[in-house]
Amino acid sequence: MRKEEKNQVIDKLTEQINSFNHFYLADISQLNATQTSDLRRKCFEQDIELVVVKNTLLKKALEKSKGSFDELYESLKNSTSVMFCNTGNIPAKLIKEFRKDLDRPVLKAAYVQESVYLGDDQLDILLKLKSKNELIGDVLMLLQSPMKNLLSALQSGGHGITSVLKTLAEKE
Repeated sequence: MRKEEKNQVIDKLTEQINSFNHFYLADISQLNATQTSDLRRKCFEQDIELVVVKNTLLKKALEKSKGSFDELYESLKNSTSVMFCNTGNIPAKLIKEFRKDLDRPVLKAAYVQESVYLGDDQLDILLKLKSKNELIGDVLMLLQSPMKNLLSALQSGGHGITSVLKTLAEKE
């Protein structure tokens, strides 16, 4: 690969690192062509960009991009594939689903919500992370809960408004 081609690859990787909120480093080296094709198809279906890269080029792209990725450098050994996404837990779910039948892909590291996760043992933690939309939904549910309780109490046929207000006053 010529120097210009390497620089183009580094620039493209830098752009992807800066534009995506999350990325996973995985080892898919022992998958055959059919299995790799299946993985790529599932990544495409879930809006994940899967890129196989050389470790030296990825390291240069990480150094060039915004943010501090020093902790990830130690995981840049052997074969590395990068899974870029905008939802932090989707690649973890995909890896877990894909590993029901195989022992690959292996999670090497992940950069999710400005935190670094190193090693395959972190996969279960990454599965439990909630996306921004899921967290917003949880907060909305918590905010709506008291109002729903009040409305259901007011609409119940057996109680008058005075008894409902009296009950609410007693709770406080």
